[in-house]
Amino acid sequence: MKKILIIIGFSLLISCDRAEPLVKKSKTGICHKAGTRYYDQTKYFKNFSSIEDCIKSGGRLPKRR
Repeated sequence: MKKILIIIGFSLLISCDRAEPLVKKSKTGICHKAGTRYYDQTKYFKNFSSIEDCIKSGGRLPKRR
């Protein structure tokens, strides 16, 4: 029983670990990675797990980094 509770607790910890997306694509189609200049300012966005996925969806990198 302890093993099951440990596994459940660990899986909840992993799923709750990342509240913020790794990459945000803004309404204007600009892909912002976590930690970059405008990442925190981007409020209306679509989530992506990588910058490559964001670009493949039609997004682009910011002109200024």
